[in-house]
Amino acid sequence: MLVTFFTSLFVTFSASLFLIRYIHLHQKYTADLHTQGPQKFHIGLTPRIGGIPILLGIFVGSALLTLQGVLPAQFGLFILYAVAPVFLLGIAEDLSSRVSPFWRLLASFASAALAGWLLGATIPGIGIPGIDSLFAQQPWLPWLFTVVAVGGMCHSLNIIDGYNGLASGVSGMILLALGYVCLEVGDRSLLAFSLVCSGAVAGFMIWNFPRGLIFAGDGGAYLLGFLIAEISVLLVVRNPQVSPWFPFTLVVYPAWETLFSMYRRRVIRGQPTSLPDALHLHQMVFSRLVRWMVGRREARHLLRRNSMTTPYLWGMGLLSVIPAILAWKYPLVLQLCCAIFVIFYLWLYRRLVRFRAPRWMVLRN
Repeated sequence: MLVTFFTSLFVTFSASLFLIRYIHLHQKYTADLHTQGPQKFHIGLTPRIGGIPILLGIFVGSALLTLQGVLPAQFGLFILYAVAPVFLLGIAEDLSSRVSPFWRLLASFASAALAGWLLGATIPGIGIPGIDSLFAQQPWLPWLFTVVAVGGMCHSLNIIDGYNGLASGVSGMILLALGYVCLEVGDRSLLAFSLVCSGAVAGFMIWNFPRGLIFAGDGGAYLLGFLIAEISVLLVVRNPQVSPWFPFTLVVYPAWETLFSMYRRRVIRGQPTSLPDALHLHQMVFSRLVRWMVGRREARHLLRRNSMTTPYLWGMGLLSVIPAILAWKYPLVLQLCCAIFVIFYLWLYRRLVRFRAPRWMVLRN
């Protein structure tokens, strides 16, 4: 299995290098420039179609697993069919910047519905007795819940894709955590697929962090969000000993960031939930905690501050990933971990937005 991990890594690494090295051949359609905007923090001319190398690495790695007899060919084909709507709409947005969030979200729901139909990837319950009884009585409810949850995860990973290595680093640690639990329960095929996906993420991340030479774009973020969600659903469906709260806890950072952003925009500010702003936690960390060379606009200083921001948010991801790994079959413990994470997030966000950042967290010259 490690051979396929490194194969996926090498393919994604090489394809990303090709896009970076020959950007002059495709920059008219695929390059992102430093422009004004609430979520623009990068510099220079950079390919924004990193999702293509990631998908290519996963495809080659999965094909090798199929030849080895580890991954059923049908599984690989069904995953490819299911991911097509959300990935293609994400790439279309990367190339045109004209695909609205509504259509991308609809595509993620379509991909989730396809996966539910083709792979049987439908969450049977969420570990809460009353809700689980309702799910058992109304078979359409688990399907609807799964579609919304998977679609939401696709969008959530895109929400946190704001700094070099942030979304890819969080995705990588989540995929490795999923792989660990697959190993614990003996689910060999899901373990192998998790390793292939994490290998592709690693190959991309070499170029994405810290220098930001290529971006995942909407296509890459939606692709990784979908794959994380589907591996999570299949792990729970195929292995009842795994608590549904295990994947919930793993992804609580991007999921809560999305829910809180919706609340902040609609309820507090009275704005549409799809309207972008510069008030996400990662942007608060950039402006209120990473005070290194603040005010300087030189490219090298902006790039350094960008890369210094990411480890703070990796820490946020680890706050949920580590407890999830330790308590993957104990729902009450996992629920408590989710509650503690939300409380810590709200405490930190409140401190940052009120210019009262904890001194021990501030990074200065």
